[in-house]
Amino acid sequence: MEKCWCLAVLLLCIISTVAALSVGGGVGIDVGIGNAGGGGGGGGGVWIGGGINSPLPSDSGSSVPSLTRAYTALQAWKSAIKEDPLRILDTWVGSDVCSYKGVFCAEPQDEMDASPGRLVAGTLPDTFRYLYSLQELDLSNNLFSGPFPVVTLYIPNLIYLDLRFNEFSGSIPDDLFNKKLDAIFLNNNQFEGQLPQNLANSPASVINLANNKFSGSIPISFGFMGSNLKEILFLNNQLTGCIPEGVGLFTEMQVLDVSSNSLMGHLPDTMSCMENMEVLNLAHNELSGVVPDPVCSLKSLVNLTVAYNFFSGFSQQCNKLFFRNVGFDFSANCVPGKNMQRPQPECSLIPGGGLNCLRIPLVCGSIGVMAAAETRPNSSSSSSSP
Repeated sequence: MEKCWCLAVLLLCIISTVAALSVGGGVGIDVGIGNAGGGGGGGGGVWIGGGINSPLPSDSGSSVPSLTRAYTALQAWKSAIKEDPLRILDTWVGSDVCSYKGVFCAEPQDEMDASPGRLVAGTLPDTFRYLYSLQELDLSNNLFSGPFPVVTLYIPNLIYLDLRFNEFSGSIPDDLFNKKLDAIFLNNNQFEGQLPQNLANSPASVINLANNKFSGSIPISFGFMGSNLKEILFLNNQLTGCIPEGVGLFTEMQVLDVSSNSLMGHLPDTMSCMENMEVLNLAHNELSGVVPDPVCSLKSLVNLTVAYNFFSGFSQQCNKLFFRNVGFDFSANCVPGKNMQRPQPECSLIPGGGLNCLRIPLVCGSIGVMAAAETRPNSSSSSSSP
């Protein structure tokens, strides 16, 4: 059985003695051969985990080249770190990376926990692209800054990218959504600008873009995301315009959160197709119209939040959500006769009145009806046949 390697590097800024003795909280690199145990997400520092039962490239047949690549990457990173108050990097000398202080070599099946900690600001070296076995990269909860680290898009077998809770800024590259990533976490940074129009190209099951400064409209292509997508979060940005028509037609989304933006217009009819939707949060926008029956009838719904919008009513099915034990918050809207609504003067002028949103007058139930009609033999032709 070939030896597998996991390198975890401890680089903490200001932490307690107990945390300093833990395994995580700083940097981690997995250059494992074979199937590794996976790296969590939202960890205390930088966790670069091993695979998720996926084959590795053919050139990774020996642990020696993997450790050589790890040495190159760690030395480049050592040069890029701006501060090292604990002088941990003083021990990073020589090619035996397993002897570095804070570096642990272990079998990949060994589970490693990360404790909360913060890495002093630094950058990622270009040598990271040579970590061919790398499948999971977690840089969360640090002080990384500057533009999106494009080098991450050149790591050939990466499927998990976590940059959340840093200080990255600027726009995000189109290629991010062309890469075969299963999870993309960019939340809680300073990213800005419009979202790439090729959003729908992404095969990811989870995309978190929350708590940034993205502006402009949600890309139209979002309405045609593939069935892999299970969860996507746009909350707390500066997005405007309509929720794209078509959303829900092809996806199996379970969580959609567009709250705390400036979205306007009516809800797309195609939202009725989100039969797997469990959490739908539309709060704190400028949406209007009526919350329709098909949305409130979604069979998997656990929580529906439409608070702090300008909805003027909701259907009978929405009234039944309470009896289905579904959380339903419609406060601070413009629904006549309901408690906890906006003052009437605020409802006299609905935002986005002149906004022209594309509408597809289609609910998911009608798709099945139309399909059945197309396949049903024509009655007149059947009667005229011998």
